[in-house]
Amino acid sequence: MIVDVQHLKLESFHTKLGAKFVSFAGYRMPISYPLGVKGEHLQTRKAIGLFDVSHMGQIIIEGPQAAEALEKLVPAALQEMKPGQIRYSQLTLENGGILDDLMLTRWDKNSWGLVVNGACKFDDIKHLGQYLDASILMTHLEDLCLIAVQGPRARLALSSIIPEAADLVFMQSIRTTWNNIEIVLSCCGYTGEDGYEISIHKDHAETLAIKLTDLEEATWVGLGARNSLRLETGLCLYGNDLTRDTTPIEAGLIWSIQKRRRIEGGFLGAEVICKQIEIGADRKRVGITPLDGRTPIRDHTLLKTEGGELVGEITSGGFGPTHNGPIAMAYISHNVSAIETTLVAEVRGKALPCKVCDPGFVKQHYIRAL
Repeated sequence: MIVDVQHLKLESFHTKLGAKFVSFAGYRMPISYPLGVKGEHLQTRKAIGLFDVSHMGQIIIEGPQAAEALEKLVPAALQEMKPGQIRYSQLTLENGGILDDLMLTRWDKNSWGLVVNGACKFDDIKHLGQYLDASILMTHLEDLCLIAVQGPRARLALSSIIPEAADLVFMQSIRTTWNNIEIVLSCCGYTGEDGYEISIHKDHAETLAIKLTDLEEATWVGLGARNSLRLETGLCLYGNDLTRDTTPIEAGLIWSIQKRRRIEGGFLGAEVICKQIEIGADRKRVGITPLDGRTPIRDHTLLKTEGGELVGEITSGGFGPTHNGPIAMAYISHNVSAIETTLVAEVRGKALPCKVCDPGFVKQHYIRAL
């Protein structure tokens, strides 16, 4: 358990850039830079945003039965994956809820890389240790930093300093070098844009950060814009939109459970999750937008039918700079989840009419093929 506030290796670097800090996931993290949340958001959408996400947990799982062991803990199909392939999944619980969501990379037959959320990483490590047997080696890579490079011009710019970036497509990863330093380069991210995450030893992270800062049209981005970027493109935030009481089916993540796993199960919570796949869940994650087009609907706002029946709650809400209006994500009863259904949000003691919409307010722009 994290007791004291942790500090990013690059905290002094961010301070020199004029970052404002907040506590997040047990760390002191930049929330914004002088450009401001809206400016950082829009710059990422049109050019390049740089993100220090070194609070995330990076873990290696190794052993001759590692794939089979991990499949008991996540609903994704891992055994069919090829070296360098990344797959998104969840660490599920017996009740079908989600302990955390994560990225898994297959390195070879017996070796896997995991990237987990910063706020959950110690619980995840404890959970993995509880279920993985002694033949499986787990290593928490605490000496690594993680920097994301996101946006429509990220590919061309990053390829100028790391040529291998040009050939990677969404959800592919390679081990390579930059400036004679070992790195892991992954084509993925949390903004809905094309981009990369670079894992590098903490002793070399600032050298890389300075080089990335010099990229044309690149700006550093804090947690404020990171949140609005992911919310606009319908990406879930653990602790808000995903919890121990939320199943992948309720969250609309059935696409992350491949056909074999839907049929055979064999993972924690499979009985609950596979039943929901078969007959449906009682509630559903949806997008919500106010009918007046201007009033923000914040987290934890209650949602009712026009007749006053409580049917759900906002889990993430705010303003979408690219969408140019208020955006929100909610869980609501399945019977009122059809697109365009009118609901009522309780905002500052007043009834605000709103409607159900797709949670993706802005189209995702991943490069899936070259």
